[in-house]
Amino acid sequence: MAKKEKSDAPAGKALSAECRVVIMRGPDGFRRQELTGQLKAMLEKSFGNVDVVHFTGADRPAAEILDECRSFGLIASHKLVVLDDADELIKEDTRPLFERYAAAPSDGATLVIRADSLPAGKLDKAVDAVGCVITCEPPNDAQAREWTLRQAKNVHKIELEDDAATLLVERVGPNLAGLDMEIAKLAVAAAGAKSINKALVQEYVGKSRDEEIWDIQSQLLTARPSERLEAVRKIMDVNRQPATLVLWAITDMAKKIHAVSRAIRAGQNPYQLKYAFKLFGDSADPIIEIAKQIEPTAALRLFRVCVEADRRTKSGLADADRAVEIATLRLPRPKNSAVQR
Repeated sequence: MAKKEKSDAPAGKALSAECRVVIMRGPDGFRRQELTGQLKAMLEKSFGNVDVVHFTGADRPAAEILDECRSFGLIASHKLVVLDDADELIKEDTRPLFERYAAAPSDGATLVIRADSLPAGKLDKAVDAVGCVITCEPPNDAQAREWTLRQAKNVHKIELEDDAATLLVERVGPNLAGLDMEIAKLAVAAAGAKSINKALVQEYVGKSRDEEIWDIQSQLLTARPSERLEAVRKIMDVNRQPATLVLWAITDMAKKIHAVSRAIRAGQNPYQLKYAFKLFGDSADPIIEIAKQIEPTAALRLFRVCVEADRRTKSGLADADRAVEIATLRLPRPKNSAVQR
């Protein structure tokens, strides 16, 4: 009997060379591909050469795919049959065929059924007895960070420093395919260095949309009233930020000012609620200072002005650049010198 291999597959029965049918269900296509690669390596370790045959659900009939699983390979002693877009094929009329196959699968093949979504049912129970069912959901930020550390070391053969991994996930998001591509780029940019540090990520990986918004907010909040229009024109004309993004940044700022202003009047400490209010970057402290100074009713009026400006520009009733300039001039400015330029 083939020896089981350890895997970092999601919770459930372990992915191993003993699996004869595997369902990989979920929207994370990169994760499905990664797990299929792990399974292939396990099979090669147990059986030697492995033939890999790919099918797409919309292109081939179920009988042809299952016949491929039952037939003997010409050279290799084991066969890995991969069915992509399985939800296009495994429907009410064909599902019983796969259920019967899973009840008595071929010893000479491993069938991998991959799909974004595939209804659970009798097929899952049959597969669970001879293999495993894996849910491939996108990871959260913490899981993605741990994954980047392993991926850099195991696949790209370079260490990724802890703070560099944190920044990388902040900028790319928990997208494994995107993270893998950026790690590959950073490994080349490291040019023989032993590790990828935070400075390298800052230089080579573009800022996330959130970071761009925080930068816009910080520039506008700390600018003097006489400098506001100049600052916003520089953001749009020199930094090439679209007016729609700048208006969104101002609207987001107004929303946060209103929320924090209400929290302060309710006796809460806003500095302890930074995460709840999503107050990050250099704009966090100025927003809190403004919220201390402005009444919730005034903050709400400001927010409504921004929302209406956004609605009018998206409806073609107002010029986006003009709307940004008007909203910019309506913004309060923190009086605390510690948060002014």
